[in-house]
Amino acid sequence: MDALELLHNRVSCPLLLEPAPTASQMDNMFKAAMRAPDHAALRPWRFMVVEGDQRAALGDIYLKASLQDDAELSEAKQKKLRNAPLRAPVVVVVVAHKTEHPKVPVSEQLITVGCATHAMLYAAHAQGVGAMWRTGAMAYHPTVMDELGLADNEEIVGFLYLGTPKVVRQAPQVDVESYVTRWEVS
Repeated sequence: MDALELLHNRVSCPLLLEPAPTASQMDNMFKAAMRAPDHAALRPWRFMVVEGDQRAALGDIYLKASLQDDAELSEAKQKKLRNAPLRAPVVVVVVAHKTEHPKVPVSEQLITVGCATHAMLYAAHAQGVGAMWRTGAMAYHPTVMDELGLADNEEIVGFLYLGTPKVVRQAPQVDVESYVTRWEVS
C-alpha cells in the first residue's frame, strides 16, 4: 500500500472480530510506535497487551471502578462495562510514563505517546488489522489505573482495540481547505 494512500484512507473500526492480530503484526505495530517524534528520546510510553481471558478481568476492573462511583448501576450498565474489553480480540492499554525533564515538558511527552499510538493505528491499517482508539471514563479512573499497576507518574492515554474488521469502512471525504488558513503579517 502506498504511504499516502494509507494516510488518506485509514478509518477507525468499531466492530472487531477474531482472528486477533498475529505476533508479527503486533510487533510491526510496536515498531511503528517507536518511530514517533520523541524529544530527548525519552520513550515516554509503555503498552500493556490484554488478550484472551484477561479481557474479562479488565471488564471486572471497569465494573469495580464504576460501582465505586455509583453503587446503583443498572444491570444493563454493569453488563456493558464488563463486556467493553470483549469488543475486540486484543486491547492494548497505552500508558504515558511521564518524567521530569528540563527540556521536555509533560505536555510534550503526552503528545509523543499520542503520536506513538497514532503510528500503531496506521501500522494496523497497513496490515489489514482493524483498530479503534478509545478513551472514556475508564481511561481516567484512579481505580483502573491502580488495578493495572500504573505508577504515580503514569496515565492511560487510551485503549487500542485490535482485531479483524467486521465491516470494511470507507474514509469520508473531507474538505481540507475548510481547516487550513494562510497566516500573513498585516
